[in-house]
Order: sequence, then C-alpha cells, then structure tokens
Amino acid sequence: MEEAFVVFAGIASIIWIILHYVTKWKSAATITTDDEALLDDLYQLARRLDERMDTVERLVAADHPDFENTRLLPNRETDNQPLRELERMMNEKKGEYR
Repeated sequence: MEEAFVVFAGIASIIWIILHYVTKWKSAATITTDDEALLDDLYQLARRLDERMDTVERLVAADHPDFENTRLLPNRETDNQPLRELERMMNEKKGEYR
C-alpha cells in the first residue's frame, strides 16, 4: 500500500512540475513592437559601425603595410552566408510588423 502511494505521489509531483513550468512558459513576456524597433535600430547601428571599422582598417592598412585585418571580411563567402541569413530574417520581421 505504501509503495502504491509513493508511486502515485511521484507521478503526481512530476505532472504538477511539468504543468507548473508550462504555465510559467506561456505567461512569460514576449518581445514587443518597441523591442522590435529597438533591435532594428541596434542592427542598423551595428552595420554603420562595421562600415566605419572597414574604413579605419583600410586607412591603417594603407599607412602600415604590416597591419593584419582579423575581422570578418565582407568579401569572404564564409562570413557572408550568416550575414545574409540574418539580413533575410530581419527583412521577414519587417514585413510582419510594418
């Protein structure tokens, strides 16, 4: 009899924990339109800063031939693929919210 109670209590507690966290997950805050706008602004700022860094690196490389550029390069396919995917996702989001 005690074993059956322990098994029942164990199963009931597992179900309770699962339902508790499912409820917490569903009531969690989602990203708002303001958050989307902020992320878009930050993304545009990051792109502008990246372009500025490219300019600075070109100037430094022109003055110092031994300078090595270790950042992501815009003309390397391995770097461009993730950037294109991110750009595509941003454009899809813009289409949904605007």
